[in-house]
Amino acid sequence: MERVSVLCLSLLVCSLSGAEPQDIEQRKVSPESVNVPEPQPCPSDLHTVLREMSVKLAENRLMIQQLQTLNQEQAAKLKEVDTHQQAQASELKSLKTRTNVTENQVESLRRDRAVGQVAFSASLLASGAGTLGPFNAHTTLVFKHVVSNIGNAYNPNTGFFTAPVRGAYHFEFYIFVHGGSHSSAVWLVKNGEHIFMAYEHQTNGAGTSANGATLLLETGDVVFLRLAQNNVIRDSQNHHSTFSGHLLFPM
Repeated sequence: MERVSVLCLSLLVCSLSGAEPQDIEQRKVSPESVNVPEPQPCPSDLHTVLREMSVKLAENRLMIQQLQTLNQEQAAKLKEVDTHQQAQASELKSLKTRTNVTENQVESLRRDRAVGQVAFSASLLASGAGTLGPFNAHTTLVFKHVVSNIGNAYNPNTGFFTAPVRGAYHFEFYIFVHGGSHSSAVWLVKNGEHIFMAYEHQTNGAGTSANGATLLLETGDVVFLRLAQNNVIRDSQNHHSTFSGHLLFPM
Protein backbone atom coordinates (compact mmCIF):
# COMPACT_ATOMS: atom_id res chain seq x y z
CA MET A 1 0.00 0.00 0.00
CA GLU A 2 2.82 2.40 0.78
CA ARG A 3 4.34 1.77 -2.62
CA VAL A 4 0.99 2.36 -4.36
CA SER A 5 0.49 5.65 -2.48
CA VAL A 6 3.92 6.85 -3.53
CA LEU A 7 3.10 5.92 -7.10
CA CYS A 8 -0.17 7.88 -7.06
CA LEU A 9 1.50 10.88 -5.49
CA SER A 10 4.19 10.83 -8.15
CA LEU A 11 1.58 10.77 -10.92
CA LEU A 12 -0.27 13.68 -9.33
CA VAL A 13 2.86 15.77 -9.05
CA CYS A 14 3.75 14.90 -12.60
CA SER A 15 0.37 16.13 -13.91
CA LEU A 16 0.57 19.33 -11.95
CA SER A 17 4.10 20.12 -13.12
CA GLY A 18 3.04 19.94 -16.78
CA ALA A 19 0.26 22.60 -16.49
CA GLU A 20 0.72 26.24 -17.61
CA PRO A 21 1.13 28.69 -14.73
CA GLN A 22 -1.54 31.42 -14.56
CA ASP A 23 -0.73 35.05 -15.23
CA ILE A 24 1.18 36.39 -12.28
CA GLU A 25 -0.11 39.86 -12.89
CA GLN A 26 -3.72 38.64 -12.77
CA ARG A 27 -3.03 37.15 -9.35
CA LYS A 28 -1.21 40.33 -8.39
CA VAL A 29 1.56 38.25 -6.99
CA SER A 30 5.23 38.89 -7.62
CA PRO A 31 7.30 36.20 -9.21
CA GLU A 32 9.62 36.26 -6.24
CA SER A 33 6.76 35.36 -3.89
CA VAL A 34 5.74 32.32 -5.87
CA ASN A 35 7.38 28.99 -4.77
CA VAL A 36 6.97 26.71 -7.73
CA PRO A 37 8.12 23.11 -7.11
CA GLU A 38 10.73 21.66 -9.33
CA PRO A 39 9.42 19.20 -11.86
CA GLN A 40 9.53 15.60 -10.44
CA PRO A 41 10.70 12.72 -12.52
CA CYS A 42 7.80 10.45 -13.35
CA PRO A 43 8.06 6.79 -14.21
CA SER A 44 7.67 6.41 -17.87
CA ASP A 45 6.03 3.08 -17.49
CA LEU A 46 3.77 1.82 -14.70
CA HIS A 47 4.75 -1.71 -15.61
CA THR A 48 8.22 -1.11 -14.18
CA VAL A 49 6.78 -0.25 -10.77
CA LEU A 50 4.34 -3.14 -10.88
CA ARG A 51 7.16 -5.48 -11.84
CA GLU A 52 9.20 -4.32 -8.85
CA MET A 53 6.21 -4.83 -6.59
CA SER A 54 5.67 -8.32 -8.02
CA VAL A 55 9.30 -9.19 -7.32
CA LYS A 56 8.97 -7.92 -3.76
CA LEU A 57 5.77 -9.89 -3.31
CA ALA A 58 7.45 -13.03 -4.61
CA GLU A 59 10.31 -12.47 -2.17
CA ASN A 60 7.84 -12.11 0.68
CA ARG A 61 6.06 -15.30 -0.37
CA LEU A 62 9.36 -17.14 -0.50
CA MET A 63 10.21 -15.87 2.97
CA ILE A 64 6.80 -17.02 4.25
CA GLN A 65 7.35 -20.47 2.74
CA GLN A 66 10.78 -20.66 4.35
CA LEU A 67 9.29 -19.68 7.71
CA GLN A 68 6.55 -22.27 7.30
CA THR A 69 9.14 -24.93 6.47
CA LEU A 70 11.18 -23.89 9.50
CA ASN A 71 8.08 -24.07 11.70
CA GLN A 72 7.28 -27.54 10.38
CA GLU A 73 10.84 -28.70 11.09
CA GLN A 74 10.67 -27.28 14.60
CA ALA A 75 7.27 -28.92 15.14
CA ALA A 76 8.72 -32.26 13.97
CA LYS A 77 11.66 -31.85 16.35
CA LEU A 78 9.31 -31.00 19.22
CA LYS A 79 7.24 -34.07 18.40
CA GLU A 80 10.38 -36.19 18.37
CA VAL A 81 11.42 -34.75 21.73
CA ASP A 82 7.94 -35.41 23.11
CA THR A 83 8.04 -38.99 21.81
CA HIS A 84 11.46 -39.45 23.41
CA GLN A 85 10.18 -38.06 26.70
CA GLN A 86 7.20 -40.41 26.58
CA ALA A 87 9.53 -43.33 25.92
CA GLN A 88 11.68 -42.29 28.87
CA ALA A 89 8.60 -41.97 31.06
CA SER A 90 7.46 -45.44 29.98
CA GLU A 91 10.91 -46.88 30.66
CA LEU A 92 10.97 -45.19 34.07
CA LYS A 93 7.56 -46.65 34.88
CA SER A 94 8.74 -50.09 33.77
CA LEU A 95 11.88 -49.72 35.89
CA LYS A 96 9.80 -48.76 38.91
CA THR A 97 7.56 -51.78 38.33
CA ARG A 98 10.58 -54.10 38.09
CA THR A 99 12.03 -52.51 41.21
CA ASN A 100 8.78 -53.07 43.10
CA VAL A 101 8.68 -56.69 41.91
CA THR A 102 12.28 -57.20 43.03
CA GLU A 103 11.54 -55.62 46.41
CA ASN A 104 8.51 -57.87 46.81
CA GLN A 105 10.57 -60.92 45.90
CA VAL A 106 13.26 -59.94 48.39
CA GLU A 107 10.63 -59.42 51.08
CA SER A 108 9.05 -62.76 50.20
CA LEU A 109 12.43 -64.47 50.48
CA ARG A 110 12.97 -62.82 53.84
CA ARG A 111 9.59 -64.04 55.06
CA ASP A 112 10.25 -67.52 53.67
CA ARG A 113 13.60 -67.57 55.40
CA ALA A 114 12.03 -66.46 58.65
CA VAL A 115 9.22 -69.02 58.54
CA GLY A 116 11.50 -71.55 56.83
CA GLN A 117 13.51 -72.00 60.02
CA VAL A 118 11.22 -74.65 61.46
CA ALA A 119 12.42 -77.75 63.34
CA PHE A 120 11.61 -79.51 66.58
CA SER A 121 12.45 -82.60 68.62
CA ALA A 122 10.74 -83.82 71.79
CA SER A 123 10.56 -86.95 73.94
CA LEU A 124 7.43 -88.32 75.57
CA LEU A 125 7.90 -87.73 79.30
CA ALA A 126 8.99 -84.45 80.85
CA SER A 127 11.05 -86.37 83.46
CA GLY A 128 11.47 -89.83 85.02
CA ALA A 129 10.24 -93.11 83.55
CA GLY A 130 6.77 -94.51 82.95
CA THR A 131 4.33 -96.27 80.65
CA LEU A 132 1.26 -94.71 79.05
CA GLY A 133 -1.75 -96.97 78.29
CA PRO A 134 -3.52 -99.06 77.57
CA PHE A 135 -6.52 -96.79 76.85
CA ASN A 136 -9.96 -97.84 75.63
CA ALA A 137 -9.78 -95.32 72.75
CA HIS A 138 -7.19 -93.88 70.41
CA THR A 139 -5.21 -91.25 72.32
CA THR A 140 -3.14 -88.27 71.17
CA LEU A 141 0.41 -88.43 72.50
CA VAL A 142 1.83 -85.23 73.97
CA PHE A 143 5.63 -85.13 73.87
CA LYS A 144 6.51 -82.86 76.77
CA HIS A 145 10.30 -82.86 76.94
CA VAL A 146 11.23 -80.40 74.19
CA VAL A 147 14.89 -80.20 73.24
CA SER A 148 14.41 -77.89 70.24
CA ASN A 149 11.47 -75.97 68.85
CA ILE A 150 12.80 -73.58 66.21
CA GLY A 151 9.93 -71.50 64.88
CA ASN A 152 7.63 -72.62 67.74
CA ALA A 153 5.50 -74.71 65.39
CA TYR A 154 5.26 -77.57 67.90
CA ASN A 155 2.99 -77.17 70.94
CA PRO A 156 4.17 -79.25 73.97
CA ASN A 157 0.77 -78.74 75.66
CA THR A 158 -1.29 -80.37 72.90
CA GLY A 159 1.28 -82.47 71.04
CA PHE A 160 0.29 -80.76 67.77
CA PHE A 161 2.69 -79.52 65.11
CA THR A 162 1.05 -76.76 63.05
CA ALA A 163 2.58 -75.89 59.66
CA PRO A 164 3.42 -72.15 59.57
CA VAL A 165 3.87 -72.12 55.80
CA ARG A 166 3.01 -74.28 52.81
CA GLY A 167 5.89 -76.62 52.14
CA ALA A 168 7.46 -80.06 52.35
CA TYR A 169 8.04 -81.35 55.91
CA HIS A 170 9.77 -84.45 57.19
CA PHE A 171 8.75 -86.23 60.39
CA GLU A 172 10.30 -89.12 62.35
CA PHE A 173 9.04 -90.92 65.43
CA TYR A 174 10.44 -93.67 67.67
CA ILE A 175 8.53 -95.79 70.18
CA PHE A 176 9.76 -97.96 73.07
CA VAL A 177 7.96 -100.73 74.96
CA HIS A 178 8.69 -103.42 77.57
CA GLY A 179 7.76 -107.01 76.76
CA GLY A 180 4.39 -108.17 77.99
CA SER A 181 0.82 -108.72 76.98
CA HIS A 182 0.37 -105.34 75.31
CA SER A 183 1.95 -104.20 72.06
CA SER A 184 2.85 -100.68 71.07
CA ALA A 185 1.23 -99.16 67.98
CA VAL A 186 1.52 -95.43 67.12
CA TRP A 187 0.21 -93.59 64.06
CA LEU A 188 1.59 -90.48 62.39
CA VAL A 189 -1.56 -88.39 61.83
CA LYS A 190 -2.18 -85.46 59.45
CA ASN A 191 -5.39 -83.52 60.07
CA GLY A 192 -7.03 -86.66 61.49
CA GLU A 193 -5.78 -88.93 58.67
CA HIS A 194 -3.58 -91.89 59.61
CA ILE A 195 -0.40 -91.76 57.51
CA PHE A 196 2.17 -94.30 58.78
CA MET A 197 2.36 -96.56 61.85
CA ALA A 198 5.23 -97.78 64.00
CA TYR A 199 4.50 -101.11 65.72
CA GLU A 200 6.36 -103.24 68.29
CA HIS A 201 5.44 -106.30 70.38
CA GLN A 202 7.75 -108.20 72.71
CA THR A 203 6.68 -111.00 75.01
CA ASN A 204 9.71 -110.28 77.19
CA GLY A 205 12.55 -107.83 77.23
CA ALA A 206 12.21 -104.48 75.47
CA GLY A 207 11.78 -103.43 71.91
CA THR A 208 11.65 -100.31 69.76
CA SER A 209 10.14 -99.35 66.43
CA ALA A 210 10.36 -96.27 64.21
CA ASN A 211 8.87 -94.73 61.13
CA GLY A 212 8.87 -91.45 59.24
CA ALA A 213 7.34 -89.59 56.34
CA THR A 214 7.71 -86.50 54.18
CA LEU A 215 4.44 -84.60 53.86
CA LEU A 216 3.24 -81.70 51.76
CA LEU A 217 1.46 -79.42 54.23
CA GLU A 218 -0.64 -76.34 53.70
CA THR A 219 -0.44 -73.45 56.12
CA GLY A 220 -2.34 -74.47 59.25
CA ASP A 221 -2.22 -78.24 58.68
CA VAL A 222 -1.74 -80.22 61.90
CA VAL A 223 0.49 -83.27 62.42
CA PHE A 224 0.68 -85.36 65.63
CA LEU A 225 1.15 -88.92 66.95
CA ARG A 226 -1.73 -91.10 68.09
CA LEU A 227 -1.49 -94.18 70.34
CA ALA A 228 -3.79 -96.96 69.14
CA GLN A 229 -6.54 -98.28 71.43
CA ASN A 230 -5.37 -100.96 73.96
CA ASN A 231 -1.71 -100.28 73.22
CA VAL A 232 1.09 -98.89 75.40
CA ILE A 233 4.21 -96.76 75.03
CA ARG A 234 7.07 -96.28 77.48
CA ASP A 235 9.70 -93.62 78.05
CA SER A 236 12.43 -92.92 80.58
CA GLN A 237 15.12 -90.45 81.42
CA ASN A 238 16.99 -91.90 78.42
CA HIS A 239 14.25 -90.51 76.07
CA HIS A 240 13.54 -93.61 73.99
CA SER A 241 10.18 -92.44 72.61
CA THR A 242 10.58 -89.30 70.51
CA PHE A 243 8.83 -87.17 67.89
CA SER A 244 10.77 -84.90 65.51
CA GLY A 245 10.08 -82.86 62.39
CA HIS A 246 11.38 -80.02 60.27
CA LEU A 247 10.60 -78.01 57.15
CA LEU A 248 12.54 -79.21 54.13
CA PHE A 249 11.61 -76.24 51.94
CA PRO A 250 8.64 -73.89 51.47
CA MET A 251 6.49 -74.16 48.33
